[in-house]
Amino acid sequence: MSMALGKVFEPFVEQRPICVMARGVLEHLFNAERIDALFARTAEVQYTRALLFSSVVDLMGQVVLGVQPSVHAAYQAQADQLGVSDQAIYDKLNHIELCVSAELVRDAARQAAPVIGELQAELPPLVPGYRTKILDGNHLAASEHRLEELRRTWAAPLPGQTLVVLDQQPMLATEVVLCEDGHAQERSLLGQVLPLVTQDDLWMADRNFCTVDFLCGIAARGGGFVMRQHGQLKGTLVGTRTYQGAIDTGKVYEQRIELMNAQGDPVTLRRIPVALHEPTRDGDVEIHVLSNVPRRKASAQKLADSYGKRWTIETMFQELTETLTCEVNTLGYPKAALFGFCLALLAYNAVAVLKAALRAVHGREQVQQDLSAYSLALEIAQTYNGMMVAIPSQHWTIFRTLNAQQLADVLTELAAHVNLRRYKKHPRSPKKKPTPRTAYKNGGHVSTAKILAMRA
Repeated sequence: MSMALGKVFEPFVEQRPICVMARGVLEHLFNAERIDALFARTAEVQYTRALLFSSVVDLMGQVVLGVQPSVHAAYQAQADQLGVSDQAIYDKLNHIELCVSAELVRDAARQAAPVIGELQAELPPLVPGYRTKILDGNHLAASEHRLEELRRTWAAPLPGQTLVVLDQQPMLATEVVLCEDGHAQERSLLGQVLPLVTQDDLWMADRNFCTVDFLCGIAARGGGFVMRQHGQLKGTLVGTRTYQGAIDTGKVYEQRIELMNAQGDPVTLRRIPVALHEPTRDGDVEIHVLSNVPRRKASAQKLADSYGKRWTIETMFQELTETLTCEVNTLGYPKAALFGFCLALLAYNAVAVLKAALRAVHGREQVQQDLSAYSLALEIAQTYNGMMVAIPSQHWTIFRTLNAQQLADVLTELAAHVNLRRYKKHPRSPKKKPTPRTAYKNGGHVSTAKILAMRA
């Protein structure tokens, strides 16, 4: 390799290049010195005494990546190096401020974006001339009833709520809004999203986020939006509804709609109905998309088709759930649970850099269609410990010193060793209707051997 990593890396570069790429990117994003500096400038109440914040990040990172099954197991593996009790770890986790957790995600995105840029592996924009930001919410799954106060209720305890912003071209989670109240409505957090809007953004979100104040707030900041109209958002239709063409999911029409903003002034938007070929999960046969994007910049068909691709953030949440331990159900305290979720977003951004390197070498279509995120995560989890024993931690510090161009060069060379067939998706065939079952006798059980004997 032009960027010599040393002979100690050679067996893994040849046999497990994905793991070397993943660990190298994580070393770059989890740079202990930068993370401790981030904590020092961001934390408002917490401070460092004996336990460095970077040590807590590293420990929780191993749980998120599936290397360790629990926080306590990760602590046991590093107890000698940490030099503090397990209770000190939990105390630190339970009091990590939300501003620190959110800043970790932003910092990871700031570090990852230039690398993806140097790889020239950004995805094409959904709507030319705009930077698409996809917004969605996620309620953290219920935790166990470990806290004393939670033992008195059978109800599922919800440790928090999040809003995540996905930048569509690099496929990075760039912002996260955190709330400790698991019952909070997503709309109640939109006031924290508006300051994130910049000129020529194109915000996409589901109907839950479609409020007049939010739409007008985006437009006031020079941004565009493509959002599904909520049933409770009423307006006055203007002009006639005209047919614009067809997309894969249905027939597209367009009509203007007039809404009233908070000051009582009229606001005219494009209303794009899509008559669907197949009903939605809720049984809707037609959806209506609202947008302020001028016709000269995007047709109704283009906007309707782009809105249909907002499922990419739902795919992100699916990857976080299925391939990363984004919700540690033993963490009952909201701050700890939200911190774990943010570290999962950080790990997701690391995987986004890894995928970008694979796109740069193997082609965008092949990686997007065939690459299994589950297979990648499984290999990383299975190989990580053995690789860290074979390659001691001091050898990985080289990745901390690389700039974006140098890291992109190293990842490109490593990606050339990857055999994508080892990580190929195996999608399920369409679900079949369930087979009718007969009533049972003999107390509700049957003999498998006797049933099979009747096969002939």
